[in-house]
Amino acid sequence: MPDSLLLDAARGKPVARPPVWMMRQAGRYMANYRALRERYGFKERCENPDLAVEISLQPFRAFAPDGVIMFSDILTPFDGMGIPFDLIESRGPIIDPPIRSRAQIDAVRLLEPEAALPFIRTILQTLRQEVAGKATVLGFVGAPWTLAAYAVEGKSSKDYALIKQMAYSEPALLHALLSKFADSIARYVIYQIESGAQVVQLFDTWAGQLSPSDYRRFALPYERQIVDQVRQVHPETPLILYINHSAGLLRHVAESGVDIISLDWTVDMAEARATLGSALAVQGNLDPCVLLGDHDQIRERTLEVIRKAGPTGHIMNLGHGILQQTPESAAQFFIETVKSFAW
Repeated sequence: MPDSLLLDAARGKPVARPPVWMMRQAGRYMANYRALRERYGFKERCENPDLAVEISLQPFRAFAPDGVIMFSDILTPFDGMGIPFDLIESRGPIIDPPIRSRAQIDAVRLLEPEAALPFIRTILQTLRQEVAGKATVLGFVGAPWTLAAYAVEGKSSKDYALIKQMAYSEPALLHALLSKFADSIARYVIYQIESGAQVVQLFDTWAGQLSPSDYRRFALPYERQIVDQVRQVHPETPLILYINHSAGLLRHVAESGVDIISLDWTVDMAEARATLGSALAVQGNLDPCVLLGDHDQIRERTLEVIRKAGPTGHIMNLGHGILQQTPESAAQFFIETVKSFAW
């Protein structure tokens, strides 16, 4: 089955070529997506199953990647945890009021996915039916540090000063929030798997803003908390961890217990593989800006990553999300370049 290619690579099995998909695969670089954006708000696009399925399938129909990731947002479970939020076009997430007190943390509820997020099951079940074994269906979640960064800051941040202030002045308060998030997100991962996700990616995007010692204090234990709980129920499902700007953390990320480390483009693939060791699969890590170059550059840089990664345990991807100004023809050429490669 074609959908076994990504799963085989995720499990470290030999493959004839690396499987390929792109982070932010469905989104603003596609004309079809922009047409829907004009008619529907972002939160509606995430929570309306018909819209989310259509958006998830747009790049699959256009480029036939080996992985189809559901269209959603890492903050989607917040409503079910009693944390109201909004997703505003061109501004990002807004959490008002932000979570900064013991009383607010005590009020955060344990997520009940079936009650709070029934549309996620519909989306994933429908994607499995629509893809029909021609690609692997991926789910995804936000990891606790990154979710807490949004919840405490109240929005996106450049310096993460507010959550770091909490970490350094009231660490017990932050640990309580992180542990609550970990328990809820573990439930959410299990729910996605039982709804049809064949692989789940954990985005701890902003953990790369931490020093290695703070990563071990405030991010790694809660990544591990999620992985351990998921493994008790679904030990066979591959889990991916992505951290942006993770070069300084590579000696620590394997302790999260995931199967695949997704690398950003600032890490040399060969050096990362040497650091991580052969037991871990890797994903990535082409600079998304390469897709703004000509086809010769796209081919050269893509093949360089593939060769450095080697023939076992590698999923080709970008080192971050595809940029909205990327030509669709460049995305297609990138996918075709990977699919035409053979070991």
